[in-house]
Amino acid sequence: MNGAPAVLLMALAGVLLGGAYSLRQQGLPRWTWICMLLLAGLSLVAAYLVIPS
Repeated sequence: MNGAPAVLLMALAGVLLGGAYSLRQQGLPRWTWICMLLLAGLSLVAAYLVIPS
């Protein structure tokens, strides 16, 4: 199995981090960008777990 799923999950984490930063800059409620940060963190954990060994 190649590392493509891990790369895609890391890219998703980057998009989610950018979205969280954007939501924070727009002044939306704190829970919205915190949820985005949590999803980005979960995406990074999932990427770590699918890295081929």
